[in-house]
Amino acid sequence: MAALRTFRTGFERVLDTIVVVLVAGLALIVCAGFLFRAAGQSLVWYDEVAAIGLCWLTYYGSALAALKGAHIGCPEVVNLMPPRWRVAATIVAEACVFLFFAVLAWTGLEVWRILEGDTLVSLPSVPMQLTQSVIPIGAVLFMLAEALRLPDALAEARGAGFADAETKEAQMHAAAANAAANANASANRTAGEAMHRSAPR
Repeated sequence: MAALRTFRTGFERVLDTIVVVLVAGLALIVCAGFLFRAAGQSLVWYDEVAAIGLCWLTYYGSALAALKGAHIGCPEVVNLMPPRWRVAATIVAEACVFLFFAVLAWTGLEVWRILEGDTLVSLPSVPMQLTQSVIPIGAVLFMLAEALRLPDALAEARGAGFADAETKEAQMHAAAANAAANANASANRTAGEAMHRSAPR
């Protein structure tokens, strides 16, 4: 279990890094496109590359959201069920997700093969296979993220039920803030006691 947690943490960091790089790159491309267009020197490749960057961000970002359990769902409806039905509903839902993304990965791989030799219109040096590789890769990453999150999802289904990702994140931040406040109070109390003991009598 510890090894799985370690792998999940590393996988999340990799996805975080990819998403941050894509967001930063897309922001730079959009800003550059705006500035060059304002100067009357529109970039030929801007629209095509920006659209591809947005697709890449969507696929990799959705895998990260899947790992965090942050996709839109109806936890309130599932929480109305008794625990055994919640577990069954979770398994059925996950099976549907895996089936969909398995089909998407297979279809994306077929499209990737068909595009052999094709290049971008505005950048003939960039192969279409590179840009469209995100479909099968993103689908596989999504399935891996769902598989890593599945033990937690089943534990929530057996326990008190599901909470949305925003609520969990707020609870984590609140717990961290409380822990920091308690640590500061303890440190201040210890320092005060030390000063009291060292004060001349």
